[in-house]
Amino acid sequence: MHKRFHKTLFGQVVIALILGVIVGVVWPEFATKLKPLGDGFIKLIKMIIAPLVFCVVVHGICSTGDLKKVGRVGVKALVYFEIVTTFALALGILLAYVLQPGVGMNVDPSSLDASAMAAYTDRVAQATSTVDFIMRIIPSTFIDAFAKGDILQVLLIAILFGTAVAALGERGRPVTSAIDSLAHVFFKLIGFIVKLAPLGVLGAIAFTVGKYGVGSLKQLGMLVALFYVTCTIFVIGVLGLILRLAGFNIFKLLRYLREELLVVLGTASSDSVLPQVMRKLERMGIKDSTVGLVIPTGYSFNLDGFSIYLTLAAVFIAQATNTPLSTVDLLTILAISLVTSKGAHGVPGSAIVILAATLSAVPAIPAIGLVLVLSVDWFMGMARALTNMIGNCVATVVVGVWEKDIDRSLAHKVLDGEIEVDLNAPVAPEPVTENSVETPSLVPVRA
Repeated sequence: MHKRFHKTLFGQVVIALILGVIVGVVWPEFATKLKPLGDGFIKLIKMIIAPLVFCVVVHGICSTGDLKKVGRVGVKALVYFEIVTTFALALGILLAYVLQPGVGMNVDPSSLDASAMAAYTDRVAQATSTVDFIMRIIPSTFIDAFAKGDILQVLLIAILFGTAVAALGERGRPVTSAIDSLAHVFFKLIGFIVKLAPLGVLGAIAFTVGKYGVGSLKQLGMLVALFYVTCTIFVIGVLGLILRLAGFNIFKLLRYLREELLVVLGTASSDSVLPQVMRKLERMGIKDSTVGLVIPTGYSFNLDGFSIYLTLAAVFIAQATNTPLSTVDLLTILAISLVTSKGAHGVPGSAIVILAATLSAVPAIPAIGLVLVLSVDWFMGMARALTNMIGNCVATVVVGVWEKDIDRSLAHKVLDGEIEVDLNAPVAPEPVTENSVETPSLVPVRA
C-alpha cells in the first residue's frame, strides 16, 4: 500500500516548491527573509558529509580486502570522468556557437560595472593554479579536513586510513566493525535531517523568486533557456546512451532518485543530498567501496553541469560583447576549461570564480563580461547542481558495471519498481568477500 502523495518526501517537496514560488511572487519582501531555512538545511547536511564519507570509504576499502582493486576503481573512475567531462564541455561550446544566444546584445565591455566582479578576482589565481589545487587536497592536519568539510581532503585521509587498517589484517577488524557501526549512526541521523527537506526547499525557492523575480530572466532568458536545454540533451542523450550501453535506463534511474532531484532543484546544491544518494546507490546493489570512492571523487572531477556552464557562458559573453572567436579560441576555451573545472568544488562562489579564471586565461574574451551572468547565476545553478548529481550517479553505475561490483538483477528490480528500498532499515551484517555485494534491506512492492 503506497503512502498518500502529501505524506511522501517527494510529495512534500513538490508542495514546498509550489508554495515557495507563490510566496516569492505574492510576498517578495517576506520571501527574502526565508533564506535561512534553505541555508540551515544545507548546513545540517554538510556537517554530516565529511565523517560519513570517511566511514563509507574506510569500510569499503577494508571489506574489499583487495587494495589493487581499490586503486583500479579509482583509476577507472578518473578515466571515465575525463572523457565525459570533455563531452560536456564540447556540447556547451557547440550549442552556444550554433544557436548564438548572445548575438544582438551589443554590450560595450567598458559600460559594465567592474565593482561587481571585485569580490571574485582575489580568488581567481587560487582557482587557476594546478599546484594550489593539488596542495589543497592535502589537509594541514587530520582534524582540519573534517573541520573544513573538504570532501577531497577527507577522501585522501579515508583512503590512507582504510589502506592502513586493511594492511593490519585480523588486528584491524575491530576498527572496521566500529567504523561500520558509526556509519549506520550517521545514516540514521541523515534520515532525521532529511525530514526537514521541504522546509529547506520552501525557503530557498521563496528567497530566489522573491529577490530576483521572474523579470530578471527576461534579458538573459535565451542563455538560461539554452543552458537548461543543453543540460537536458546531455543527460538524456549522452548520459542516457552511456547508461544504456551499461544495460540500464536513464529515465528509470531518474525516477528512482526523484526525491533527491527535487531537493537539489530547490536548494541549487548537490551537497544537500550526497548522503542519501550514496545510500540509494548502495541499496540498488552497488558495492559500498565503489560508491564511496566514485561519488566523493566525482564532486571535484566530474562536474558535468558545471562544465557545460563554463563553455556555454564563455561563448555567450564573447557573442554579447561582439568579440569574434576563431577555431583556435574555441579550442583554447575547451582546453582551459578542462583544467579549471577540476578545481571548482571547495572554492567559495565557485561558478563565478572558475568562470572568471577561465576567461582570464582566454585573452580574446573580456573577463569583465562575466558581470552579465551574475543576475541569473542562481537560476543556472539549479540545472548545474542537477546535472552534476545525475552525472555522478551514472558514473557510479557505469564503474560498478565495469568492475562487476553491481548486482544487476537487484538493480533492475529496484529501478523497475518491483522492490521498494527502505533506506531507514538496518542492513543485516554478513561476511563480505571480494566479489560479494552487500545485501540491502528491501520491501517487496505489493500489487
